[in-house]
Amino acid sequence: VQLQASGGGVVQAGGSLGLSCAASGSISSINRMGWYRQAPGKQRELVARKSNSGDTDYADSVKGRFTISRDNAKNTVYLQMNDLNTEDTAVYYCYANLRPGGYGAAWDVYWGQGTQVTVSS
Repeated sequence: VQLQASGGGVVQAGGSLGLSCAASGSISSINRMGWYRQAPGKQRELVARKSNSGDTDYADSVKGRFTISRDNAKNTVYLQMNDLNTEDTAVYYCYANLRPGGYGAAWDVYWGQGTQVTVSS
């Protein structure tokens, strides 16, 4: 199982960026998918997550600006980021709580490789 993130880059404050993350491989079921981020010198923090039933959580700092969505048929999670500010600069990591295919496979958390988002003032 692999998670491949894409998107990110450099944007000016007030701008927008979109991230996507696709899970591939032998997958039986996926529950939550979401995004964490880690800024230099700071701990990794939850940005947003969405369950397969649609329950959604956002960090207070991104509410009203970021939107998480999923395409369950494609095992893909998206993060649309609007009105970005310099505090959003970080490496963004996607994750999925999933159960791989195969007899006896257990639920676990899988991580993408991280993608850099830089917001310039």
